[in-house]
Formats: sequence, C-alpha cells, structure tokens
Amino acid sequence: MLEVEWREDPYYNMAVEEALALAVGEGIAPNTLRFWRNDNTIVIGCFQCLSLEIRLQECLKHGVKVVRRFTGGGAVYHDAQNLNYAISFKRPSPISRDDVLEGYRVVGRAVVRGLRRLGVEANFVPVNDIQIGERKVSGMAGALTTKFLFIHGCILVGSNIEILSKVLNVPREKLEAKGVGTVRARVTTIRDEVGRDISMDEVKDALLRGFEEEFHVEFEPGELTKWELDVAEKLYRKKYASIEWNLGPCRGCPEKDRDIHIFKELSSTSTR
Repeated sequence: MLEVEWREDPYYNMAVEEALALAVGEGIAPNTLRFWRNDNTIVIGCFQCLSLEIRLQECLKHGVKVVRRFTGGGAVYHDAQNLNYAISFKRPSPISRDDVLEGYRVVGRAVVRGLRRLGVEANFVPVNDIQIGERKVSGMAGALTTKFLFIHGCILVGSNIEILSKVLNVPREKLEAKGVGTVRARVTTIRDEVGRDISMDEVKDALLRGFEEEFHVEFEPGELTKWELDVAEKLYRKKYASIEWNLGPCRGCPEKDRDIHIFKELSSTSTR
C-alpha cells in the first residue's frame, strides 16, 4: 500500500498517478494501492472535449481547476471531502481476466466491501459505478497496457454537490436515462447515507480492509521511490501542467480560444 500526503496541486497529483502505474509495470514498485485527495478540481477523461463536459465559466467563478487524466471515462468533481483510490497491477495481474472491465468488477467488489463496513449498503453496477440504491457514490476509470493494469476511482464522502452540479455539464438526456432530472438526484455522499459527520480516515481504513479482504493480502505502508518522484516531476512539467495536454484532442472547437484563456486563469494559482 502507498499513501501519499494530500497535495493541493491537482496537476502533480495526476502525474503521480501515472508515475505509480509505470513503476509497477516496470517492476520497480510492487502492486500498489494509493489513497489521495484533490481540492476543487474537475478531472476529465483523456478523450473528452472540455467545452462539452465542463462549464468553464462556473469553474472560474468557483475557483475549480481542470486537469486531464491518462485514463478514459467521464468528468468527475473532486474536493477535500472526496477520497480517491487507485490500484496498479503488474501484468499478468491477479485479476482473472486481466482486463479493465474485469478490473472494474473486482475493484468494485473491494470498494463495496469497505463501504459495507461503514453500514452503507452499496453495490457495484456495471460498467464502472458504485451505487447506494439508485444513487451513484463512486465511479471508476482504467487503463491497460502490455505491462500494467490500472484502475482508479473517487468516492463522494461529503463533497459539495451544489458546486459539482454547477461546474459539470451533464446532458439532460443522460440524467433522464437514469430516471432523474437533476445531478443532485443522481448522486449521494457517504455522509448523507450514514447520517453523521464521518472522517476521511474512517472511510480510508474501511476501504483498505475491503481491498485486503477482496485480494487476500495485507498491504504495507510505503513511500514514493526516487524513480517515481523523478518520473512524476517530468510528467508534471511536460504533460499535466501544460495547456496542450489539458485542452486535449478537441482542437477544432469554436470555444477553443476562450478555453485557453480560462484555463490559463485557472492554472495560474498552481501551488507548485
């Protein structure tokens, strides 16, 4: 197990995510479970278009940064009351089918085991969601290379759903397909479900036990190696802190110039 202290720079946090997966794939680090947090950040999938997924003016208004991850999937909102988990496996992995879809299912079971320790009746819902009843509390994304299988996700522990609903541009059709009319009706938090303030450590410890039970292992605390730190720093400088990476593949959007301007304002307050 690897625990990394909470850093306020989301661009560096995403660089660490990729550096860890690369280290595990190269055999430099063992299979690794990481818990971490961002504050006031939207993390978008590597193939998504900024203008379609995010209300950038609202991000600017509420001081919400935007960073693109190296995995696919949809946009998610992180704040200090959101707990992120990531697990990296060297291939062949201990997951039977050794692919992303099976990874979602098995990691989903681990998360569900952890949440049930808190008295929360969560369930894994394919393809990659954790739900409590009909409401989503966690989603996952993943990547598969010849060397590693990587799955990560985020849990809404006590996140500000009002801000989430303002900065994410969720199409009405997508909500209606789930039988709801608003983002607030579609998602929930652990705090709301247990009906009390719950600490991040309590949730993290429960999830850790869930992963240990699911994979029949006992995780040991660890720290980033020099190799991982060096790679994370290079990824941060050359990739995750760059406008080119975060604007992504959608170069022909009519709002491109506006997006560049807003992104520069959002990223100008980087803490590194």
